[in-house]
Amino acid sequence: MDLREGTNDIESMEGLGRDVERNGSGFEDEKEAGMRQPLLLRKRTMNTTSQIAIVGANVCPIESLDYEIVENDLFKQDWRSRKKVQIFQYIVLKWTLALLIGLATGLVGFFNNLAVENIAGFKLLLTSNLMLEHRFFAAFLAYSGCNLVLAAAAAAICAYIAPAAAGSGIPEVKAYLNGIDAHSILAPSTLFVKIFGSVLGVSAGFVLGKEGPMVHTGACIANLLGQGGSRKYHLTWTWLRYFKNDRDRRDLITCGAAAGVAAAFRAPVGGVLFALEEAASWWRSALLWRTFFTTAVVAVVLRAFIEYCRGGKCGLFGEGGLIMFDLSSTITTYSTPDLVAILVLGVIGGVFGGLYNYLLDRILRTYSIINEKGAPFKILLTITISLLTSCCSYGLPWLARCTPCPADLREQCPTIGRSGNFKNFQCPPGHYNDLASLFLNTNDDAIRNLFSGNTDNEFHMSTLFIFFTAIYFLGLVTYGVAVPSGLFIPVILAGASYGRIVGTLLGPISDLDTGLFALLGAASFLGGTMRMTVSVCVILLELTNDLLMLPLVMLVLLISKTVADSFNPGVYDQIVKMKGLPYMEAHAEPYMRHLVAGDVVSGPLITFAGVEKVGNIVHALRLTGHSGFPVIDEPPFSDAPELCGLVLRSHLLVLLKGKSFTKERVRTGVGELLQRFGAFDFAKPGSGKGMKFEDLDIQEEEMDMYVDLHPITNTSPYTVVETMSLAKAAVLFRQLGLRHLCVVPKTPGRPPIVGILTRHDFMPEHILGLFPHFNPHK
Repeated sequence: MDLREGTNDIESMEGLGRDVERNGSGFEDEKEAGMRQPLLLRKRTMNTTSQIAIVGANVCPIESLDYEIVENDLFKQDWRSRKKVQIFQYIVLKWTLALLIGLATGLVGFFNNLAVENIAGFKLLLTSNLMLEHRFFAAFLAYSGCNLVLAAAAAAICAYIAPAAAGSGIPEVKAYLNGIDAHSILAPSTLFVKIFGSVLGVSAGFVLGKEGPMVHTGACIANLLGQGGSRKYHLTWTWLRYFKNDRDRRDLITCGAAAGVAAAFRAPVGGVLFALEEAASWWRSALLWRTFFTTAVVAVVLRAFIEYCRGGKCGLFGEGGLIMFDLSSTITTYSTPDLVAILVLGVIGGVFGGLYNYLLDRILRTYSIINEKGAPFKILLTITISLLTSCCSYGLPWLARCTPCPADLREQCPTIGRSGNFKNFQCPPGHYNDLASLFLNTNDDAIRNLFSGNTDNEFHMSTLFIFFTAIYFLGLVTYGVAVPSGLFIPVILAGASYGRIVGTLLGPISDLDTGLFALLGAASFLGGTMRMTVSVCVILLELTNDLLMLPLVMLVLLISKTVADSFNPGVYDQIVKMKGLPYMEAHAEPYMRHLVAGDVVSGPLITFAGVEKVGNIVHALRLTGHSGFPVIDEPPFSDAPELCGLVLRSHLLVLLKGKSFTKERVRTGVGELLQRFGAFDFAKPGSGKGMKFEDLDIQEEEMDMYVDLHPITNTSPYTVVETMSLAKAAVLFRQLGLRHLCVVPKTPGRPPIVGILTRHDFMPEHILGLFPHFNPHK
């Protein structure tokens, strides 16, 4: 089922929409529970249908991904028949796809920057020229009008074409790599809207970045290549048939996410570490090499295009260009008093970061009520925030006083054009407006101005206070609108602002440049909101080309993360939970140690015999939404009932579609199956293209016939004994990337399987619904 197509049916079935039921777990008061609950909670029922979560702004059904290798007879026979040439082709194809992902993501990253620099540059030049003619009201109309058109266009394509493209996309990519299957988040339409919506949104002057959307874009590109294109849009490549499984696609999407960060920041090593630290739930050394290769390709592509554009061949691109702040020219010696300043910055970043996440959570919950009313309301909300942003960007610089241009400057003052630290705005010749040089610039140029060295007296304290306050709250209210939007840029801007403020206040006891304080402030706020340390540290060092700052950046990140962790989770973890995505954490919750696996398995359990009647299978598939069924051999096929393995719903549908039936209850074996099917017939197709129950055409006389399930049964499913600690089972489930975990009895003489643990059974809502007296923190 296409996730968007199924939305209305699900809302009518489950009674969702505006009247979302927020059923508490019985362990805290209603107000506190409401703050912690996802935006959408299913009524607790048996595990007969997929869970429901919010993808974009739509309510969609989600399932888990099959990362486990299904070792059935068909799979074994296929691998035994493969020649060395085919295995070599498989390996080469993986590296080729890594190369293609890097090339495509690098091209998209360059196109994004080229488009933003030219569109925003034209808008800012038009505004600046009107200001020089003292036509201030016309300048405001031109500025706000351009912003309004761009914002409305971004919201319209997002609301009508791909609602899943709204937001940064990092929480959705993180959930996908954790094993949560919501295909619309990586669909070709989402990729299209992510690219053009991001360009329009950033050009519209919103306080948002293109870095989060670039991660999502890289993942979408990897998904498109990894599933062999898109049949819906007539883009298919049959030579990619080796990647018809979730395991290989997961590796490619990890490479894509890393490539997105590398393209956004020109930070290839930071991209690898971001994928390792924040995005991926599963890692291995071979994946590390391929990810590193992908990001290296991105860096080479960007470097080549930037060199080409240096001569002014790309319009206004090159005036600002990709984010790059070279602070290596500043002297970075530091002493013990400087460490006191670092401690202060870290604490401030942790407090502001925790507050930012809390306020963002509240604002997103409010926006969800508006977004549920439909596309026109999404566009109206976006237009409202655009007008607010335009009024702030154009109106607040009037509060700043004009400053005489410093003497002995290498660059022109006041700045003629759109880039530079010295915007003229309404000031007389020879003077500049420091607040206008931050507001009436692209976000990249504003960061460059804040990070610039040897500019201790360039920005007044009042200017920095006004800019920090405006950016802090504009970043909060902008994130939830229906445009692709990242959090990195607002956080870096706000952090750099208070970093400069702290640097100015502590100037008497510290020898560090205020530009370096801006960098450290940005690091502290990033650590306080996103709770990433290693990847943010390396990204900032690659951005600034200043390795000598490494100890200070490490220290400020550690302090800010430690302080902020005492308040709430990281921003992406909050959003994952808010959307209702059943994310499996790397650690088990404390209350799981008091339970065993047998306590939470749901029933009734539906099993099949090794050779099963067709009618029984059809009946089970029609009445349940289970994706896996235990297969139990009974006499005469075994001496006593024994667990043969697990068969997937998708494989059953293919088998029934092929009608490989017998009139007698006999084992046919894998040989006869291979005469009718190939191994790739059972491979997982692309997004939303799998076979559905409605595709079956079983005649009445065929219902009494039999089908042998042994050749497609996974004979080595992961199993745990029913007395295993639920905490240990949860860690096993997550680390192995499972979809099903069979629970077997401890004592003999009972049926060979007690139940199946799925992702839903480990969710706090499910467990605390079964045991409401548990304290979730003990």
